Amino acid sequence: MEEKKLIGVDLGGTSIKFAIMTMTGEIQQRWSEETNILDEGAHIIPDIIDSINHHLTMYAMDAADFAGIGMGSPGSVDRDQGTVIGAYNLNWKQTVYPKRDIEAATKIPFYIDNDANVAALGERWKGAGDNQPDVAFITLGTGIGGGIIANNELLHGVAGSAGEIGHITVDPQGYMCTCGKRGCLETIASATGVVRVARDMAEEYAGDSQLKKQLDDGDEISAKIVFDLAKANDPLAVRVIDRVCFYLGLAVANIGNTLNPAYIVIGGGVSAAGDFLLQQVQKYFEEFTFPNVRDNTKLRLATLGNVAGVIGAASLVIANNKD
Repeated sequence: MEEKKLIGVDLGGTSIKFAIMTMTGEIQQRWSEETNILDEGAHIIPDIIDSINHHLTMYAMDAADFAGIGMGSPGSVDRDQGTVIGAYNLNWKQTVYPKRDIEAATKIPFYIDNDANVAALGERWKGAGDNQPDVAFITLGTGIGGGIIANNELLHGVAGSAGEIGHITVDPQGYMCTCGKRGCLETIASATGVVRVARDMAEEYAGDSQLKKQLDDGDEISAKIVFDLAKANDPLAVRVIDRVCFYLGLAVANIGNTLNPAYIVIGGGVSAAGDFLLQQVQKYFEEFTFPNVRDNTKLRLATLGNVAGVIGAASLVIANNKD
């Protein structure tokens, strides 16, 4: 099997990323396609099949050259059945059958998992996780996702909801979440959460602040704008980011206290704030962890960027062929 190749597919609402990789995780070819979500997402799986088959023809390869295809998908994934339901950003409202359809059309074994889980696998294998057996991953984007690897195994839980870090309750009297409960981390520390916190704090803030002026003027703001203003010492933005990082630090400390992984890796769009974000979170992580965890679990920024998904997806093939 060593000389065979892997295919990783990272399915998102805007684009589908593909990679052909070696069994040791080196990317040899990479490409992407636009995600066509029209007609309730009916074009997505045929487009994936066409793209894979087209590129295999282009590279003079066939099914026998590959150990398997791994894919990360939004929505509720049934790994055993190879199905997905409720991926609303793909317009997949009904159950779809990626495994059945892609295996039949490519003749290559196919494996699937949740997109946040496969990003965790990618960062753990070839990124900031240093291939350690115990790594937690949190992705800060429009929402907050995560994945937990313990003793070399990706945790799924009894109903597939292990690693839903975005729904850790950090403020029981806080904002309502789309999940139906109050105070989820996602409502505060996601990209949309940062903006929500900024708007609320601006209403009570009376001093001089560029952030307050932009909000009062009705300008569109983003998490990036809030972080950039905080880096420039805008007094309101500094307070907003401190509040966000308090709750984020509390959540990652609880992960550390519960799991004691080697690394808690922070990725996603909000993590582009870099060391500025990490230092703020680290302060509260140290406050809320007990000494053994504080000394042995380290916070790190993700390093793979937008290839974490394809690398982690490809690693599903290896994980499912260990025996």
